[in-house]
Amino acid sequence: MFSKASLLTVVLALLASATPLPTDGGVRIPLEKRGSLTNADGTFNIEKGIHERLKLENKHKQNLINLERNVGQDEFKKMFPDVNTTSFHKRAGLPLTDQEDDIEWTGTISIGTPAQSFVIDFDTGSSDLWVPSSSCSSCKGHKYSSSSSSTSKKQTGTFSISYGDGSTASGSVYTDTVTVAGIKATGQYLSGVTKESSSFASDPADGLLGLAFPAISNLRHNPFFFTAVQQGTAPQGVFAFKLASSGSELYVGGTDSKLYTGDIEYHDVSSSDGFWQIGGGSAILNDKTVASSIDTIIDSGTTLMGSSSKTVESFYSNIEGSSYDEQNGYYTFSCSSVPTVAFNWGGKTWEISASNFNLGEISQGKCAGALVPLDLGMGDNVWLLGDTFMKNVYTAFSVTDNAVGFATLA
Repeated sequence: MFSKASLLTVVLALLASATPLPTDGGVRIPLEKRGSLTNADGTFNIEKGIHERLKLENKHKQNLINLERNVGQDEFKKMFPDVNTTSFHKRAGLPLTDQEDDIEWTGTISIGTPAQSFVIDFDTGSSDLWVPSSSCSSCKGHKYSSSSSSTSKKQTGTFSISYGDGSTASGSVYTDTVTVAGIKATGQYLSGVTKESSSFASDPADGLLGLAFPAISNLRHNPFFFTAVQQGTAPQGVFAFKLASSGSELYVGGTDSKLYTGDIEYHDVSSSDGFWQIGGGSAILNDKTVASSIDTIIDSGTTLMGSSSKTVESFYSNIEGSSYDEQNGYYTFSCSSVPTVAFNWGGKTWEISASNFNLGEISQGKCAGALVPLDLGMGDNVWLLGDTFMKNVYTAFSVTDNAVGFATLA
């Protein structure tokens, strides 16, 4: 991942002693700010920013590949008639250097019996759980030993992920007991990765736990939280994030009413594509609506926001003095006049703070914007919103009601 202007990296410090709260029914997990795309002097970390943009783009291309395989080509073409996933595989790789200051959510989970602990990246933009295997010589960090777990069962098939930047990971498929903050899922599908490229090996997280829908699962089985809800171990079919410089939190099995005021404004998931995607949205720039009837994918696994090149170009054309840095793939604007950006889905207007939209100075007097062009092939009306947006709201994801909700931070 690359570091660019004020990307909020947060460490999910998952407390082993976390206990269910009687008022809200879930489990509170504190989050701690861990890093940023903005350098200490306020400038934009260009290398890290480029990496973050490419990682976001390639992750969602892989999601589309998984979706087509899982639902079949005919059904996929009904969803995305203009998408040709074969072109994704042919995309040339770009050699990149992974930095330690990655933008991600990490926390401790346990797998197996007795429990084996792993530091995990929590991601609402993907759907699989994978960790390094004890048989992986190139992997670093904690490693999963299936032979040491009495509840581990090896399954048929293999798991693999690959990205256009050359990052890869692959391994065997298992089922085992997985526990997150005391919430347990038995027979949970996961992969013990036996091969891992250097960009994953240098990541501070051991592996990744996806929180999106089963439709984009590479493993073709329910993600952890869906399993927990199905098995009745989650108090409620909801999890929620507060992302901030301090007091950040992931709440598993409900919402934490102490962290927001008023009601949560829920919006139904707008498709069966497998993403936390809601429709009927509007993008607002300096109090003027510049895009309407848009679909938005809410993705905790990235700091950035993005849409098609055409859509993003149109957005920045409304900002006087903005320009495109073709070499780095970011738009810039005057640092002395940061635009006001907000989104609305038919209810309240949710504004992004200037400090969150501004990724930092990239050249003299010019700052990089957190909305970037992405080559996803999902259409001009689909936007991805990462924690640049989520840091401004309390965000709830309801598996029970297939909805995403926002509330005002307390």
